[in-house]
Amino acid sequence: MSAIEQDIALKTTPHVKEWPLLGSIPPMTKDVGRYFLECYRKYGDVFEISILGKKYKVLAGPQAALFMSTREGKDALRSKEFWAGLIKEFGAHSSLPGSDGEQHKALRDVLKRGYSKDSVKGRYQQLADITDASIMRDWKPGTEVPVVFAMQNLVTDQIGIMLTGNAPLDYVKDIRITILYILNVLITRQRPKFLLQLPSYKRAKKRVFQLGIDMIENYEADKASRDHDARTIIDDVMEANRDHPEIMPDNNLVLMAVAPYVAGLDTVANTVGCLVYYALKNPDVLARIHKEVDDYFARGEIDEATLLKDLPVLNGSIMESMRLFPVAVAQMRTANKDFVFQGHQIREGELIYLATAAPHLMEEFYPDPDKFDPDRYQPPRNEHKAQGAYSPYGRGPHTCLGKSLAEVQMCLGMARLFHKVDMELESPDYVLKTKMAPTPGPSNKFKVRVKGYRN
Repeated sequence: MSAIEQDIALKTTPHVKEWPLLGSIPPMTKDVGRYFLECYRKYGDVFEISILGKKYKVLAGPQAALFMSTREGKDALRSKEFWAGLIKEFGAHSSLPGSDGEQHKALRDVLKRGYSKDSVKGRYQQLADITDASIMRDWKPGTEVPVVFAMQNLVTDQIGIMLTGNAPLDYVKDIRITILYILNVLITRQRPKFLLQLPSYKRAKKRVFQLGIDMIENYEADKASRDHDARTIIDDVMEANRDHPEIMPDNNLVLMAVAPYVAGLDTVANTVGCLVYYALKNPDVLARIHKEVDDYFARGEIDEATLLKDLPVLNGSIMESMRLFPVAVAQMRTANKDFVFQGHQIREGELIYLATAAPHLMEEFYPDPDKFDPDRYQPPRNEHKAQGAYSPYGRGPHTCLGKSLAEVQMCLGMARLFHKVDMELESPDYVLKTKMAPTPGPSNKFKVRVKGYRN
């Protein structure tokens, strides 16, 4: 460290005024993104919080987002400590989010095809058909639909049939409970560990584990007859286990088999659930989406190369939902070495939150940031392209591997939903109630009324 850096590093990192014992848990539980933004405004780029007596440094704002994408950020941060509990719970060797360096790169190389939009190349019509079948089952005229649960079923149908060859709707509740407990207790550490002894969690985890075992056994039973043109993540994982067991050992298989559901179930369902609310709450946006998707499907065959470009209002609405409710509202890391960030000394081994999504609510980047405005992402505005302004999938080497697939999945799925279903809020005055766990999104009580089918 240079003499100049030593002088700068003398800057004192403030500790946030908090609740006794609980620390920052109450405001983080209410809305972690807005809480970190408020702290950023009050305390600056770096501040300290505590959770159940344990201290964490928080790096916030656009500079934190940019830092994660630099070589320095990559070298200074590691993720394994925060995800070690997940690995232990599944008796696994490693996980993608919980590995770093060469191990992370090797796992990412194995999984990148299966989690990318290339995994559904040439199969967009099949994805649309799966969506239509899910709509016919769960969105019946005259009913009130619990949006989050219906979206979780849809995501399970899509992920299951397209990515794993299996759509385990009977396991949706178990997957969600398992995600909720592991994230809250072992990863974000906002809940005490004794909760992992509750029978409800143990039962759910056991069923999710059995789901993984069943998927592996089904692969082994029919691997000789599997369709190579419809490869799934299971094919990639099992072939890596055969050819590179040092990267994909036997004890990793169950976790890797169920990982698409763990990663995608709640995140995608919450994003599109928010989209449904904001579209119905803004009739002008809804009318534009209806016209756009109706015109698109009236043309006939789905153009895979231009899907997102051909649906700018819908895609902008999805991006706006992710701005307000990002998948990665904050990222958790451990300092891999001593380093200086914005004049503050960070010591090796310190636990860190990186509030990379705090800029999503900053008027410096997004005028009237609480307004739902799908046109923010089109020229000439392009508000999301300002440096450090938009990080819904996280930043750095651990950026969501399934980003490109999720974009197709959400865009095509919601295009079919708005094209097919005429729906309305329970009341025009309804204001969305939200939850923060396991990821930000609508309350499970959020419902819409299905008036009928449009097309």
